[in-house]
Amino acid sequence: MLTAIIDYESGNLHSAEKAFQRMARETGAGTVIVTSDPEEVAKADRLVLPGDGAFPACWKALFDHRGIFEAVDESVNQKGRPFMGICVGMQMLASVSREYVDTDGFDWIGGEVVRIAPADPALKVPHMGWNDLVIDSPHPVLEGVKTGDHAYFVHSYHMQVANPAERLAHCDYAGDITAIVGRDNIIGMQFHPEKSQEAGLRMIANFLTWAP
Repeated sequence: MLTAIIDYESGNLHSAEKAFQRMARETGAGTVIVTSDPEEVAKADRLVLPGDGAFPACWKALFDHRGIFEAVDESVNQKGRPFMGICVGMQMLASVSREYVDTDGFDWIGGEVVRIAPADPALKVPHMGWNDLVIDSPHPVLEGVKTGDHAYFVHSYHMQVANPAERLAHCDYAGDITAIVGRDNIIGMQFHPEKSQEAGLRMIANFLTWAP
């Protein structure tokens, strides 16, 4: 089994690589690589798309790495391989992002990415640090994770999903913040599971053994 963490120069992947490799060893889930090679992406049994920074910049960086999106799209939508998006990698699943300029997403999870607007003006944006998850729907990747478990967030925009059934978890920041989305063989996390200690490692382990 091969898990590919996709490197399109969108941030430091060291902590993600180490967390996925650790949980792959613990679960016997095979090999984890970081790659920008579309051929390696096409061969992988499961895919992880991270992303840090602004949506338009991540989008441009992804498509500047020729062939990567096409390899991901074929693997996920034609071959049904499990996919995890992290942070902006999750946001790119949406139909469109409103960050700076309207930018099309993959449209794999219907909805739009909008700026966080807490009802309490004392709360700062970006939403940064630990927050409690509220589980909205059960999912195999969330097995053993419960409402009240902590996750580590760093973001100014979040996804508003068109279909409530595709929002698997949220958190409260003087208003709902989408934390996890998913359908079929696709899951996305707004927070960083690799930095979310026990709960995050549990989700990574579950993803590495998930057979949708």
